[in-house]
Amino acid sequence: MSLTLYYHPLASFCHKVLIALYENGTDFDRRIINLGEEADRAELEAIWPLCKFPVLRDHERHRDVPETSIIIEYLDRHYPGTQRMIPADWDDAQDVRLWDRFFDQYVQGPMNTIVVAHLTGLSCDQTKERTKLKTAYKMIEKRMATRSWMCGEAFSLADCAAAPALFYAATVLPFPEEYHHLQSYFERLVARPSVKQVLDESKPYFSMYPFADDIPERFL
Repeated sequence: MSLTLYYHPLASFCHKVLIALYENGTDFDRRIINLGEEADRAELEAIWPLCKFPVLRDHERHRDVPETSIIIEYLDRHYPGTQRMIPADWDDAQDVRLWDRFFDQYVQGPMNTIVVAHLTGLSCDQTKERTKLKTAYKMIEKRMATRSWMCGEAFSLADCAAAPALFYAATVLPFPEEYHHLQSYFERLVARPSVKQVLDESKPYFSMYPFADDIPERFL
């Protein structure tokens, strides 16, 4: 096998890369990393000293590729499938990259801050973080009024980022009932076979998530 993914099935950023891999049926080996295990942590740190997953190892090209967006672009370039994650058109590609960063920074970001504070006991301004999520939800609601996927009619890198970000964000701040476009978009995401597969594989690990009680029963 040419590719090995170092990841954990519960981690939202790992979900993002898994969705891209499943979209195109890309073959890869799995190396689940438990950061609580010294040997696993040392193995990951030897590959990527910042000790963050996911990391993709390309055995054929002798390259280790970190960072979710970079991994997906790398796959698009060297292991392309029928579902292109970055459009060929420059302007369309820039739009996809913008909304990819949006979900990583302004949905995943506040959600992760709240989760980490809960896990570690460190203080954070949860009102401030939830206000960021409210603003992000409002922007998504407006944008999805005129499109099926985040950047038009084709599933892309931006949607890979959106699925796990929204899934976990909803556990710390539910979507407003009046945001029908946001809710419809989320339903399209979780019905996507690649996303469904990722969530199904996460089920055995959901009990480890600090807000597991807020995950809807249908995903358990």
